[in-house]
Amino acid sequence: MTATITAPFATQMGEWASQVQFDDLPDDVVDATRHRILDVIGLALAGSETAFGRATRASTVALSPQGPSRIWGTGDRVGVASAAFANAAFAQALEFDDTHNGSIVHMSSPAVAAALALAETRPLSGRDLVLAVALANEISCRVGMVAPGQFHRRGFHPTGLFAPFGIAYLAGRVLGLDGAAMARAAGICGSTAAGLLECWVDGTQSKFLHSGFAAQSGISAAFLAEAGVTGPPGIFEGRFGLFASHLQDPAVKKYVERMSERLGEHWESRNASFKPYPAAHVLHPYLDALFRVLAEHRLTPGDVTQITCPVAEFNVSIVCEPVAEKVEPASDSHGRVSLQYTLAEALCRGQLGKDAYQAASLADPEILAVARRVRYYVDPSFPGPGRFKGAVQITLTDGRVIEETQEYNRGSVENPMTLEELRAKFDENARGVLSADARSRLADAIARVETLADVTALVDLATAG
Repeated sequence: MTATITAPFATQMGEWASQVQFDDLPDDVVDATRHRILDVIGLALAGSETAFGRATRASTVALSPQGPSRIWGTGDRVGVASAAFANAAFAQALEFDDTHNGSIVHMSSPAVAAALALAETRPLSGRDLVLAVALANEISCRVGMVAPGQFHRRGFHPTGLFAPFGIAYLAGRVLGLDGAAMARAAGICGSTAAGLLECWVDGTQSKFLHSGFAAQSGISAAFLAEAGVTGPPGIFEGRFGLFASHLQDPAVKKYVERMSERLGEHWESRNASFKPYPAAHVLHPYLDALFRVLAEHRLTPGDVTQITCPVAEFNVSIVCEPVAEKVEPASDSHGRVSLQYTLAEALCRGQLGKDAYQAASLADPEILAVARRVRYYVDPSFPGPGRFKGAVQITLTDGRVIEETQEYNRGSVENPMTLEELRAKFDENARGVLSADARSRLADAIARVETLADVTALVDLATAG
């Protein structure tokens, strides 16, 4: 009997990515991808205004000779991978970009940035753009679904690990590579897989660069593969591949097949959520619950003696501990991954939008006092990665306890944000860079992106002022 030889997973995904067509995309995936393009551009413009964004732009311009691709907002022309790096990093700066619930990978910021940077080097239609972003997002999510929650536990940021692969296939598609060449690109890309989260210890900013590095690495890998550089197609399941090296758990082998199972039929990227708040996505259902309580009861910080939150076990190391770091974050990036501080600012300010986590808030004695009143406990009934559920139990000074539960985070497929909410978010994020008229023209162009013959029109509008 002849044994059946199964192609490496990188090859299987390369064959799919090289053959899938726009008309193969389900209507809801097209719609979601269009919204993700709008969301990412708005977020990148907001991120470009921050101190992190200004420093990232300055270093990118200093490192890159003048090239064909533009940095959004300012219009600086740099190399294709450099533009993708800067724009993707900007989009992560506020912890406000969409997230795949199961893997917790931020897949759209590097995908949109990479695709539009590449579009300035060769013709790319609106249909091509939507397809490229959709296939990249699907692959990034599928790679991350092999072992949900396990990478965060080990100190790895899923975006730094998984998104580079999605971008390698995106760039390969734009460059016209065949499936075998795309698999080589994935193999090359594996050498860049990183995303260490030590920055969560001291509140420094390197996590925000991971989307940028993902876009840069994926593009570079595809160009190298096109030129003939080889890389191992067994990069995922191989003896020294991604999962063996990063998880070192033999049990993971049984999950690897998830990467290619029903590829093109089941769209895992449907299970990604938009963000109504600029904070770690696992915090969103707690904010939803808290804001409902505030709307109904009109509480003030002085009314509250304690806020208790049941949490899923996998969230503890992400947003609950070490407690000393979470109740008094050292920076905005620190605060965005703190359950205690985030609920405290939301309670004291009554909102949590683009301008949250400012230095004045991080030092506000009232907010910090409330943060010390937030408690958590592990509730085994709470779901693991894949579904974000939250609840608050608020004890008042008069002894009453108010409880509220949010079963599904707002922005998820089960509880979606409306088109009006997504547009309002875009306007809030882009208003510091683009005029109201420029924002409308850009949003209108994205709403009909499939009709565009050349998507560099979107980059023109994103630098229009």
